[in-house]
Amino acid sequence: MAGKKCVEIREDLYEKAKRFIEEQGGFQSVEELVEFLLEEALSAEEASGQGMSKEDEEKVKERLRALGYI
Repeated sequence: MAGKKCVEIREDLYEKAKRFIEEQGGFQSVEELVEFLLEEALSAEEASGQGMSKEDEEKVKERLRALGYI
């Protein structure tokens, strides 16, 4: 298993993520949600070979906006 590193985020984003988990479910913690989002964003970029298309990038941005991260 890989080690862990700490990442700081703004308190308001943390609270939004926490509320999202409470309302939507699917994640056990804010950390789990953040790891999932990072994995999704990075794997989408790797899969395309040259980075995300503009369309995919906009979709990710829309999802992050909906979650309150942007």
